[in-house]
Amino acid sequence: MPLYKRKPFPLAEKPTDLKPNELVFRVRFTNEIFRDYGDYVKQINLYRQRIWMCKLTGKSNLTYEEALVSEKAAGKEAQRFPKELMAPVLRDVQFSMLSLKDLANTIAIKLQGCLSEGSELYGTMNSCVYPCKIVRVLENEKPLYEVAWQDKYDKVRENTLLKEEDLIVKKLPCSKGALKLFIRESTYHSIPWVLHDKLAKDHGIPTHPPEELKGRFSLQDGLVVTNRKRKKSGDRKNDAEVDKDEFLDPKRKNTGREQHKGFTNEEIFENGTSETLPIKYPIDDLLVQPSDSDIQLTERSPLRWDFNVPMHCVGDLLMVWDFCISFGRLLQLSPFSLEDFENAVCHKESNVVLIVESHAALLRLLIKDNGEYFTAIQKKKRKSKITLITWTEYLCDFLEMTGIAELSAHISTIKRGHYGLLDVHVKLAILRELVAQALESDLFKEKLDEDMDKRQALAAARRDEALEEGRKRREEKERLKIQSTGKDAMNGHGNSVDPLNVKKNVDAPKKGSDDSESELEDVTFKNAKKQKINEKDAAEYMDDSPKKSANKDEMEESPEKCKDHQRAAHKMRKNEIKETIENRSKEQRKEYLDREIEKTIIRTNPLGKDRDYNTYWFFRRDARIFVESSDSMRWGYYYTKDELDALLGSLNVKGVRERALKKQLENFYGKISLEIQKRSKEAALRVAMEEAVLRRSTRVRAPPRDNPALAFLKYINKWKEE
Repeated sequence: MPLYKRKPFPLAEKPTDLKPNELVFRVRFTNEIFRDYGDYVKQINLYRQRIWMCKLTGKSNLTYEEALVSEKAAGKEAQRFPKELMAPVLRDVQFSMLSLKDLANTIAIKLQGCLSEGSELYGTMNSCVYPCKIVRVLENEKPLYEVAWQDKYDKVRENTLLKEEDLIVKKLPCSKGALKLFIRESTYHSIPWVLHDKLAKDHGIPTHPPEELKGRFSLQDGLVVTNRKRKKSGDRKNDAEVDKDEFLDPKRKNTGREQHKGFTNEEIFENGTSETLPIKYPIDDLLVQPSDSDIQLTERSPLRWDFNVPMHCVGDLLMVWDFCISFGRLLQLSPFSLEDFENAVCHKESNVVLIVESHAALLRLLIKDNGEYFTAIQKKKRKSKITLITWTEYLCDFLEMTGIAELSAHISTIKRGHYGLLDVHVKLAILRELVAQALESDLFKEKLDEDMDKRQALAAARRDEALEEGRKRREEKERLKIQSTGKDAMNGHGNSVDPLNVKKNVDAPKKGSDDSESELEDVTFKNAKKQKINEKDAAEYMDDSPKKSANKDEMEESPEKCKDHQRAAHKMRKNEIKETIENRSKEQRKEYLDREIEKTIIRTNPLGKDRDYNTYWFFRRDARIFVESSDSMRWGYYYTKDELDALLGSLNVKGVRERALKKQLENFYGKISLEIQKRSKEAALRVAMEEAVLRRSTRVRAPPRDNPALAFLKYINKWKEE
């Protein structure tokens, strides 16, 4: 088990009154079970800190899981220890007062000349050396060894008695590293090293401390513990006067200080003096103590909570909206704002265009996928086209197919044409299930694979740009260095240097480099041309291969060909990107690559978490920063640039989570500020237009002003294919 502060860490006990169907939280690598999510997260975060030590190897600064892996590997190595050497080694280990290094060296020297039963070595007979194995040791004044010869070419098969001087010992049967691992695994106490009780009994080794150690150690519950007398503060000695026997393990002298290092800023008193321990930041946010440097932190603005949907539905609202916006081209659904989507979900009318188009887009995707839903509507002989009138029929077919009781209970209401009267949480639950089914479709997976390949190609192109830029900087640096060397030579620096020769030497590398670069460009152009032709053929083969193949099984029989096609397509896409940005400037190329990478959305990741484990989200096409509570039950958001600046100023970089969150916010600061500025301009323009209408002459009848809350009623799906 990994060590925490050099001591075993007790695992959480399993609840005794668990019900068979009760939902719990389980830690994967320790099998600990928690009912409360907060306790589970606290334990997981403790395991993720680099404060653990491998018990067998002594490696520190590990996470709990890394320490487990290290112990498992070391345990396998320790099990390879020769069995015939276990008993003599364990006898030397039991109650030894040496350090691990000295103990391993002592045993290694002893093993070098160890002549025990089962040892394989060499013996001399008739002035010849043969491999042999010790079968029995006869204890006399000078011990004799009965050996069995192992040379298959030797005709002598019977055992022979040999003296010690007739035996030649092989090299050390195990490494010192393996010996240290075996010692660590076999003991539960160091200095003195004490074997596990069962292991000692199996090899007949005494488990009680010897007479000379009984004053220092005693047995409690079958375990050896150190007898320590606590001294009064007035009787303390200086460090130089402390007896060696008082502290048997010198590492334990600073145990208290090591326990506090990096976690507190309190003063520890030792030998009558006080000392403030330095803290190595960042540390866990909850362990950060207030200090004078925290005065510069600003006060965080209060969150806004004014959602139209119930608080527990905000997560589903954001998830469905983000999916529709991110994969609108696949769904053939033109983008819409989160505010419009929220108002449309809360609207009581049934045939709101935005809601109808959202459902229809998801249902059309499931129909095109030719999956379970396509089979269900085929049985009912539905037409493939979903209209404003028939969309509820397709939705009811979907709810019947899923078989979810909570959703199927509302089929009759939808069939009667009263979809708008459903509760908001029911509407969002239906949309959430539609999105879940869409995520499992083959069409979505193909689109995701395509986006991932495109993103990888763009990232590779950007990486090549960086490498090329670095190469140019190095060449420029070398060129300037050569020029400076030539100038120094022409000015008389150096001994007997001919300026003409220096000039020639300066020009020669440049000429050679130009020639080599031109030749390299010619070769590169030819290779690229050949590669382009091959990739074109590969692309044509990829386009024609599904037509030529009889079924999917034939495609699956040649995975290597599929990988070759994927590599060819990746190279072709990468070359297309390079051709696109070839004639652009450095800034334009960088801007193009960043913009295209941003377009290929794989998933939306959170910005990070604060000290209280609240999660921060930023979505495209919305300028707000959403904040999700640690239990995912409450949501809020920041709306203005002042609130964003206050949030940035309130994050304490001494904590691990808030440091990472601040870094991400700084990376997205320009984008978020631009979205906020864009929204502010639109609002100002809208207000100006309304004021202009009000200033009109009373003789001209002004048209009625539009209500911004009803803007979603004007939604038109411009990406829908008729």
